Amino acid sequence: MEGTGSRRPILLLVAGSALGLVVAASGLLGTDPTLGGLPETAVARVNQSVITRDAYERLVAGLEADTRGPVDAEARRRVLDRLIEEELLVQRGLDLGLAENDRRVRADIAQAMIQSVVVEVEDEEVDRATLESFYRDEVGFFTRPGRMRLRQVFVRSARGDQQAPRARIERAAARLAEGVPFEEVADALGDTPVSPLPDALLPPAKVREYLGPTALRAASSLAAGQVSEPVRSGTGYHLLELLEREEAQALPFDEVADLVENEWRRRAGDRALRRYLDALRDEADVVVVEALP
Repeated sequence: MEGTGSRRPILLLVAGSALGLVVAASGLLGTDPTLGGLPETAVARVNQSVITRDAYERLVAGLEADTRGPVDAEARRRVLDRLIEEELLVQRGLDLGLAENDRRVRADIAQAMIQSVVVEVEDEEVDRATLESFYRDEVGFFTRPGRMRLRQVFVRSARGDQQAPRARIERAAARLAEGVPFEEVADALGDTPVSPLPDALLPPAKVREYLGPTALRAASSLAAGQVSEPVRSGTGYHLLELLEREEAQALPFDEVADLVENEWRRRAGDRALRRYLDALRDEADVVVVEALP
């Protein structure tokens, strides 16, 4: 009795793992309601489920690819034994209610179903005209964002004293307005930022990383050669000068054809999954509480 009890958690764990793996490889196993001999398409039956010849041959082919040569009869028998044992674990896992009670197993099943729905769309042939039409409709998605080259006078915030750094950045702004060279003002009144801006064209996302969202908004509104008003960020105050701007550019279709096709397939898969889920819900008896707790 003690040995059986100690093995039970191990059986549950192994059954759950096998169930997730087998469900993720949906389509390998079939069901034969008959109790007689095996159908021609099967190599074994485990209780009411059959192991298909296609499933068996695919695993044998995978083994041959790994070993880079044909496999002998003993290896083929091991492949079949593995499939039989896997099916036994899956059936036992279902009997124990893992599909209803184990969150990980349920997630594996749901993911396998999602994959089975979208895989047909992902494998569809799609012609160039369809992709070009999709590209024109979604050209914004395939547009390279604009870039900007900036320089700054930065004054670090002082803990407990915001008046001094604010006064210093305002003096810097006044000196720039008087025509004092930018570098001279930065050297005289500015601090070295933790992450200095590189002297390069940067996309908005990268500018945000260096300066933060508020400074990015200020920089985005500047014209070339214009200096911003003092901008407060989480680290201090900034005076930003826009040196150069490169406008957003739609990438030519031929340059992004692979990206266009991948995105078309992704969205087609999403639509197919949405239709499938809606159909399942329409056919199901779903009752929801009026007010969620």
